[in-house]
Amino acid sequence: MSLVQTENLTKIYGSGETAVVALNRVNLRVEPSEFVAVMGPSGCGKSTLLHLIGGLDRPTEGRVRIDGQELNKLSDDELSKLRRRKIGFVFQFFNLIPMLTSIENAALPLLLDGVNAAQAKQKAIEWLTKVGLGARLHSRPDQLSAGQQQRVAIARALISEPVLVLADEPTGNLDTKSSDEIAALLQQVAKEWGRAVLMVTHDPRIAAYADRIVFLKDGTIVNETQLELSRAENAESASRMMKAIA
Repeated sequence: MSLVQTENLTKIYGSGETAVVALNRVNLRVEPSEFVAVMGPSGCGKSTLLHLIGGLDRPTEGRVRIDGQELNKLSDDELSKLRRRKIGFVFQFFNLIPMLTSIENAALPLLLDGVNAAQAKQKAIEWLTKVGLGARLHSRPDQLSAGQQQRVAIARALISEPVLVLADEPTGNLDTKSSDEIAALLQQVAKEWGRAVLMVTHDPRIAAYADRIVFLKDGTIVNETQLELSRAENAESASRMMKAIA
């Protein structure tokens, strides 16, 4: 069974003549340990899709299943628990708390879920070390580069041992070198650490790190490409597709 499954997923904002169809009957599957990139023009529904799959918003029509659980049937409390324990979120602007250290930022999801402070701290150290920040455990965000801050955010997303990581433009605020490093780290999250990763990006070069690219236009999937060539060739192919659907 697919880890993520959407069925005729539809989201409409407003009503009547002012209604805006953000997603229109989207059917998408993501397998365990698969790295999937979502691309498309601005306003095509990429972030809306991530928000619905992550349970941050509810669909107008259709269904989302995560690890066998149908989100539509969960209460708000049950949905909140699923988000904390089964889904990790990574955003463009890191969303770290400025006065907290790397350990304290990474440990937050466990502390909010009732794990004792000592266990949460140890788990934070483990994940920060895995993502390459073993030497910056006690640094605050303003003492870290943008790429290092995103690594803290990824450690925070993984600390609850989620089955799925949702990344919304995770390299959008980074330079080229840091972008490649974060894309490679997300690839590692899927391939070595066994989490499914669903990433929204506008950058074909970053999408080329994925196993598959899903292209959206006007709220509808218009193409899916399994990536089997070199990363440079995959990036060029993704760039051509983006120009074709723009």
